[in-house]
Amino acid sequence: MKDVPNLFGSMVFNDAVMQARLPKDIYKALKKTMTEGTHLELDVANVVANAMKDWAVEKGATHYTHWFQPMTGVTAEKHDSFISPQKDGRVIMEFSGKELIKGEPDASSFPSGGLRATFEARGYTVWDLTSYAFIKDGTLYIPTAFCSYSGEALDKKTPLLRSMEALDKQAMRILRLFGNKDAKRVITTVGPEQEYFLIDKEVYLKRPDLIYTGRTLFGARPPKGQEMEDHYFGNIKPRVAAFMKELEEELWKLGVPAKTKHNEVAPAQHELAPVFGTTNIATDHNQLTMELLKSIANKHGLTCLLHEKPFAGVNGSGKHNNWSISTDTGVNLLEPGDTPYENAQFLLFLVAVIKAVDEYQDLLRVSVASAGNDHRLGANEAPPAIVSMFLGDELTQLLEAIENGTAYQGKEKHQMEIGVTVLPHFPKDTTDRNRTSPFAFTGNKFEFRMLGSAFSIAGPNIVLNTAVAEVLREFADVLENSEDFKGDLTKLIQKTISEHKRIIFNGNNYSEEWVQEAKRRGLSNLKTTVDALPAFVSQKSIDLFTRHHVFTETEIHSRYEILLENYSKTLHIEALTMIDMVKKGIIPACVSYQNEELQLLNSKKACGSSFDCTLEEQLVDKLSRLSSRLVKKLEELENTLLESKSQSDALSVARFYRDKVFVAMSELRLIVDELETVVAKKYWPYPTYAEILYSVI
Repeated sequence: MKDVPNLFGSMVFNDAVMQARLPKDIYKALKKTMTEGTHLELDVANVVANAMKDWAVEKGATHYTHWFQPMTGVTAEKHDSFISPQKDGRVIMEFSGKELIKGEPDASSFPSGGLRATFEARGYTVWDLTSYAFIKDGTLYIPTAFCSYSGEALDKKTPLLRSMEALDKQAMRILRLFGNKDAKRVITTVGPEQEYFLIDKEVYLKRPDLIYTGRTLFGARPPKGQEMEDHYFGNIKPRVAAFMKELEEELWKLGVPAKTKHNEVAPAQHELAPVFGTTNIATDHNQLTMELLKSIANKHGLTCLLHEKPFAGVNGSGKHNNWSISTDTGVNLLEPGDTPYENAQFLLFLVAVIKAVDEYQDLLRVSVASAGNDHRLGANEAPPAIVSMFLGDELTQLLEAIENGTAYQGKEKHQMEIGVTVLPHFPKDTTDRNRTSPFAFTGNKFEFRMLGSAFSIAGPNIVLNTAVAEVLREFADVLENSEDFKGDLTKLIQKTISEHKRIIFNGNNYSEEWVQEAKRRGLSNLKTTVDALPAFVSQKSIDLFTRHHVFTETEIHSRYEILLENYSKTLHIEALTMIDMVKKGIIPACVSYQNEELQLLNSKKACGSSFDCTLEEQLVDKLSRLSSRLVKKLEELENTLLESKSQSDALSVARFYRDKVFVAMSELRLIVDELETVVAKKYWPYPTYAEILYSVI
């Protein structure tokens, strides 16, 4: 391993590089723009661009790209070289401030939800100064926002930055009420834990469903899944360890603070977790992480699967969004301190989050909605579709005492005694962890566990930031006009606890009792993406986002249309893939195996009655019955797909795919999975679950 401190950030045009390479006045002007949002003058941009180009060329870069995050869920890039032809036939390497600040990619070929027509092609990428440029694969990557010619946001970064500004504005109003004069800015921070599967590339290439959809559309349960719980935190296999080592090195070069790696619960499943960072930078880093997971896996003869549920019956993959609020002076506003009962500022921010999650639970569900995540939520250690909060016994009892106006007897930290004298004593935490909770307080942050592994973390954090900003706005409006700040603060905290405590649940989120209890409390249970998405375009949501200038109403409706279309398109591709696999692989396998068994049966019968033909007769009969049902269900799926074309608006289409197409797909899968257990291995056309999950040795 190379010298990690020197390796870390070595391919990033970070603050240290800028200080070393920029004139002092240019560096000062740039930092002022980054921290205060002042206008960046072109002459400053020209100097920065030239220094950035010189640094990049020294590192081996020949091109630059404006790197952005359109509404596809992945990143986009268009590469331009630094070369500038000269009259004498030579070239020089040039890069201007104008090229650094603005790019002009085609805006009509990305999802826009009706914001752009095909002939309205002009779009702009604009440099995000707060996220450092970096070098990857010989290209200088410049993180940017992406908007249309008429100014609408066509990406995930622009509204994310807007939501961060909204929360900063409202949180600063609260801090000023508490007399905080040191903080100049409030930022949200995120540490996204990334789960993924690693399988052998040769096996992957034999599964059309994995190639086209990212998940297995067929597959009988293997003899061994995750029942023994022996993979979780188990010894990392050498091939996987080599992949992880290279992944970490490449991430460290790019300034991504990859910290933790381990085996996850399911066979072939793993996790990577970084140190937290500012939300927009953490979002960039997570996009980079997902890209490198795939490219580096490929170099090792592996394939990385980021689908939320690539295999039925075993754990899906999530992305735990560890979210907190801090000042620019380094104070975590969700840190309870030693005496949270006496920490009024912490309590106000805590109840603000509680109220935000309760009032905008539907939007939080929308933020993690996708066809893939619908398979995962509520199964195998993933949280359910019902949004609730886990606070732990101590904080819950604290809030109860505040609500009731009674004294709170804080718990003392106890030394753990585990019965072995040679082991050191250590303090017991004041609360347990709850892995079934969608939104859990974990000491000084909240862990939003509902995200699917392939998600951009931008969407959930946009909702979370904006919802909390709205509650803080309401709080500030009340307290800024108060004549008795302390008394009104206490009443506000008590009132908020009383009105929103229904969202707090510290028990088993998987139990049927909780489903009934949540219904009694009036909490939403939006089981599918199609159930959830209409909440995005409700008047309440529109008012929230437009009030804080995070989305315009037009931008909200465009994203709603995109999400509905993505849901329907995903199921359409999956259905077509199923049909193709059945016709080209499953049916020929069934026919070939039946033919073999019929030949054997006829041969035995031709030899006389001395041979028992029970096995062959039963096998042929079962194969024949299953094959007949297979053809029938295949025809039903094809007819259902044709019927989907008769639907009109996007919501009707999505509902049809959920209620009709998905049901037909599920029925077809049941038959194919049973056939897999009957047809001889030599005829079965696709690798089985056992072969896929245990292919990496």
